Amino acid sequence: MTVLDARALNRATLARQLLLERVGLPVLDAVAHLGGLQAQEPQEPFTGLWSRLRAFDPDDLSGLLTARRVVRTHLMRRTVHLVTADDALAWRARHDAMLRQRVLGVYRRELDGVDLGELAAEGEKVMSDGEPRTMPELARAVAGRWPQAGPRPLGEMLVAGLLPTVQVPPRGLWRARGGARYGLMSSWLGRAIDPPVADGSDPVGQALVRRYLAAYGPAASADLRAWCGLAGLPRAVSALRGELLSFRDERGRELLDLPDAPRPDPGTPAPVRFLPAFDNAVLGYHDRGRVIDDAHRGLSVAGARLVLVDGRVAATWTVEAGTVHIAPLRGLSRAERDAVGEEGRALASFLCGSPADSGGPGDGRGRVRIAAAPR
Repeated sequence: MTVLDARALNRATLARQLLLERVGLPVLDAVAHLGGLQAQEPQEPFTGLWSRLRAFDPDDLSGLLTARRVVRTHLMRRTVHLVTADDALAWRARHDAMLRQRVLGVYRRELDGVDLGELAAEGEKVMSDGEPRTMPELARAVAGRWPQAGPRPLGEMLVAGLLPTVQVPPRGLWRARGGARYGLMSSWLGRAIDPPVADGSDPVGQALVRRYLAAYGPAASADLRAWCGLAGLPRAVSALRGELLSFRDERGRELLDLPDAPRPDPGTPAPVRFLPAFDNAVLGYHDRGRVIDDAHRGLSVAGARLVLVDGRVAATWTVEAGTVHIAPLRGLSRAERDAVGEEGRALASFLCGSPADSGGPGDGRGRVRIAAAPR
């Protein structure tokens, strides 16, 4: 069985994640290909798409949100993801049990004695008027029946575990501010959520396996589970084995992949790329060693924004007063430092300039400061 080393896996990941070269996909198609973008920080998906798409216009994504073709919803790993409306409707029921269990993992004691079926019915009754509500507003509306639970556990269970909800605009629009307000997914999209299949065939699970491998493969079953948070996909993987390729990584783990998916030569040059906080190019794996060193793994869950140099995390970045500040994690060669500065200036222009000044890579309008490398 072919062994794929870390560099081969790195280049495959970059290609699947649209980070090896910017592509000309429409925004909706890019969101679908990526299986959504993690989006608990509302502005971060804009940077994620800017780093992946040629001539990305943030107003295109805002337009998709207001047109209800993409939504912000709790889904994979119980985190807020930006996904297409079609994927949200198709995938939500398959995630129901995981979402409830993850909320219970945090609030089991507070929710002890609360009948979750009754709580869901009460919450749906409140939301049936079609008016978006904040989580505290929804929690207060039902709290009289379960005063011992407290509003926060009730609210989180409703919006993230029991009721398929979306965060409605202006939340998530380009340069918009405001708290999260929730509406029922079926009401917002005007379509019912796809019901679960009762015959045990798990077509949604199989679709998730294919979609994951298209955007993240080659990957192990543990990586798939780390991405979606679902433990019950072995049957789906088994059903697809006949159409998948099998590899090994250097640790001996089995990696599965789609036959026609790109696996670039490990020597393929990789450009500098700036990743937003919690980007799935890093978080979408159990073994993140293909992208980030173990010494820096904690950055990926701490919300640090990361810079890829030669395909690997080599710096973090922040933005303040129109300037992108870059903190290297290792020494950078002069050529690497120049490339980081060029891409950083383009990012600064995109984030801080006027819409007319967004430009593309290398337009030279933005400001960058690169700190000294650690000794």
